[in-house]
Amino acid sequence: MTIRVLLADDQALLRSAFRVLVDSEPDMEVVGEASDGAEAVRLAKEERADVVLMDIRMPGTDGLAATRMISEDPSLAQVRVVILTTFEVDDYVVQSLRAGASGFLGKGSEPEELLSAIRIAAGGEALLSPAATKGLIARFLAQGDGTETADPSRTARLEALTVREREVLVQVAGGHSNDEIAERLEVSPLTVKTHVNRAMAKLGARDRAQLVVIAYESGLVRPRVE
Repeated sequence: MTIRVLLADDQALLRSAFRVLVDSEPDMEVVGEASDGAEAVRLAKEERADVVLMDIRMPGTDGLAATRMISEDPSLAQVRVVILTTFEVDDYVVQSLRAGASGFLGKGSEPEELLSAIRIAAGGEALLSPAATKGLIARFLAQGDGTETADPSRTARLEALTVREREVLVQVAGGHSNDEIAERLEVSPLTVKTHVNRAMAKLGARDRAQLVVIAYESGLVRPRVE
């Protein structure tokens, strides 16, 4: 299957560079380019994009607003957004995850990291760029102080999960892969995948990134600030 990629960045030079890189891969193709968020949302629908590489800072409708519009549109449920940011460690990262992004990647990443992120996002597995640490998830979802109050609506939704699904969710929130979770819980990777998929369905999460957000906002997992 060919991964259909949409590029959203107000810098034409960057878009051109990304296009050359993406189109050089046999399993993906660029299906459109957008210079602002509104255009990105429109093209995501028209071109049936699988993954949108979305810049945060764009004129008019910015990348954050566009990401939220995509994630809230049922007709775009298959679209995954990877945020491109100059600074990986800032509040935009948290906002983008909460807006529905599947992950983020620094603009200074290596070409192979970008291509890998596209493939991972297309498979619903994206969360953080290779350069980001697991501790970053907790630190920034907690807005840096670890004192956020759990969201009651999120907490209530956790009641639908089985004990095992909660255990798996805690591991997902720790940034662990299915194989790592399987080893930790002494089950098969396929069993872990089943639990992850059921948790996403019950919690209305688009992918693993959203599971992590829910895990922290519900208070199931407490952030550790180092």
